[in-house]
Amino acid sequence: MAKKKFAGARNKKAKQNARKKTPVRVSTKGQANKVLFAASEVYPLIKTGGLADVACFLPMALRDLGYDIRIVLPAYRAVLASVHDVKVYSEMLVPDTDIRYRLLETTLPDSDVPVYLVDIPALYDRPGSPYLAEDGKDWLDNAERFGLFGRVIKLISLNQAGLNWSPALLHCNDWHTGLAAALLAQESERPAIIFAIHNLAYQGIFPYTMFDSLELADKFRSSDSLEFYGNLSFIKGGLVYADKLITVSPAYAKEIMTPAYGHGLDGLLRHRSECLSGILNGVDYRLWDPRYDPMIEQHYWLNDLHGKKINKRSLQQQVGLQEDDNAVLLAHISRLSEQKGIDLILDGLAGLLQEQQVQFVVLGTGDARYEQLLQAAAGNFAGRMAVVLDYNEVLAHRIQAGADIFLMPSRYEPCGLTQLYSLRYGTIPIVRKTGGLTDTVVDTSVATLGNQTATGFQFHDATTRDFLDAAHRAITMYRSCQSCWKQIMRTAMQQEFSWETSARQYAGEYTDVISMNFT
Repeated sequence: MAKKKFAGARNKKAKQNARKKTPVRVSTKGQANKVLFAASEVYPLIKTGGLADVACFLPMALRDLGYDIRIVLPAYRAVLASVHDVKVYSEMLVPDTDIRYRLLETTLPDSDVPVYLVDIPALYDRPGSPYLAEDGKDWLDNAERFGLFGRVIKLISLNQAGLNWSPALLHCNDWHTGLAAALLAQESERPAIIFAIHNLAYQGIFPYTMFDSLELADKFRSSDSLEFYGNLSFIKGGLVYADKLITVSPAYAKEIMTPAYGHGLDGLLRHRSECLSGILNGVDYRLWDPRYDPMIEQHYWLNDLHGKKINKRSLQQQVGLQEDDNAVLLAHISRLSEQKGIDLILDGLAGLLQEQQVQFVVLGTGDARYEQLLQAAAGNFAGRMAVVLDYNEVLAHRIQAGADIFLMPSRYEPCGLTQLYSLRYGTIPIVRKTGGLTDTVVDTSVATLGNQTATGFQFHDATTRDFLDAAHRAITMYRSCQSCWKQIMRTAMQQEFSWETSARQYAGEYTDVISMNFT
């Protein structure tokens, strides 16, 4: 099929990208507390990033609030290898295709949340991550893999998958589920649709020929639908057709409506701004709390911060740093990438470690160039810098408990979880003022010290100079005013970012969008 002319392919006018709504009635047959939660990864079954944590802990918290919430996930090889007591619900063809799928059911570990697994072995029974082959490159058939996933999500949503259950609301997450939102929105009677944006930088962009390969109707092939710069964009399925858009922090919701953070979709998001809001992700404090954490050397809390020093000494021993109670121990745990600001840290290392009694520990993997530079720097600062190129859950907990200051100079951060952990452990974060970091860390100043709201240190521009200025402010306060520092620690440790809080906000959005009258 010849390509059409893309009059709006450059997104010149935001309103060209907004859905032209047709009259539709949201079906709420049965109870309005029924929710289908669609995600491409769910902890602990399969995880590559923060989406997996959200797809685990948010449904659990909503279940506790009384929702009949059920998760749908592709049946990857790794998932099938990790689950037990799987029930086969149905086996049928995806309509208008020759693709046969099985719908399996299990439960989320340590909960009663049902998980439906979409089993199509030709698409999901393979090694590697959900998105990447073992060589680190995208699977060449990702459009088909997540296109079929979207079609099955639609079938479940319409009670056409043999479950005898239908939701009042479909909660989609990121580009992998965007096609489900677009397909479902065409139905005259359907559930309400919420689309959650976890990271707008990942959009599910595929060649225009995939419109034909996926047999998508002509109505989807325009710039006010799924076409994007001459390609097919899965994420636009959610952004254009969902009834409500939610992202993972209030500040990020504002940022993605600007050219700097919108990745070409800011015009569309501005047009849909009345439907867009931000809700912070949460923390499971059963796992991340220095009072109970089984992975750390010594438990501690507000009135007994001495345990922090014991954990510090233990961490120094474990990673090969000099044992020094008086050292200022800095830490960084993340994917080693430019987005996370690792280049700012590397450029500022000499300025940080030239001071006596400053130490630094890094845990993570990522860009090979940054890994090599970190290893070289650790050699230059033997005993004062330790680098662990791995992801080690136990060590991550021990670093949070043992470090004094946590470095998180991200260029952008939709929400961020690691700074939330560091707050609870009294490991004071230094963050760039962006996204969820803006919403969760209160900069230390005369005013915020005075009213006891300071929880960390912020800087504005993604430059080495701004980052170092914030770091030196923190180090100077640590050394010059321990009473001030302990006040900041205690304020940080008492911050509340539980999943229950997030779930209650989502519940409010669910109620609103289900009750909306679309005309």
